[in-house]
Amino acid sequence: MKKDGLLVIGGSAGSLDVLLKVLPEVNQHLNFAIIIVIHRKQGTDSLLTDLLAHRTQLSVKEADEKEKLENGKVYIAPSDYHLLIEKDFTFSLDYSEKVNYSRPSIDVTFQSAADVFGENLVCLLLSGSNADGVNGLISVKKNGGTTWAQSPESAQVSYMPEQAILRANVSAVLKIEEMAKYINSLAANN
Repeated sequence: MKKDGLLVIGGSAGSLDVLLKVLPEVNQHLNFAIIIVIHRKQGTDSLLTDLLAHRTQLSVKEADEKEKLENGKVYIAPSDYHLLIEKDFTFSLDYSEKVNYSRPSIDVTFQSAADVFGENLVCLLLSGSNADGVNGLISVKKNGGTTWAQSPESAQVSYMPEQAILRANVSAVLKIEEMAKYINSLAANN
């Protein structure tokens, strides 16, 4: 991935456990930003941000409307809003209808990021119980980006990564213990 690329990680049921294992191993000197889109209940915003911030030396914050993406930061999609990336690399929060029963929708963020970052985008789909994110991965691939999925065997809920593998022809299927190495290699390739 080139400098100023982007990694977007999406997940649902069972994905928080994965993030708590992977984020502590991610290099703190990243030359790209990370966005995390997790299905969760409304009102758990600061809890999730605080929990992840305590597990990594990276700066972790909830994404704000019109905030500009910065390399080396981890942004959390706010609960009950779709998170989009604009052409000027700022965030846009959207309260339109749910997609795949979800807001934030992983598909919405993956597709928005694919339009802006093209080949400089990597998306990882984790554990979850619906297919949100799969159509987004297809868009990422069409735009030249890289797609990864958690190995279904290592997922607490295997449906989401299974659908990614079946329908989106992902670039790599990763076990939890491989994820940080793959993420760190993105920074090393610059």
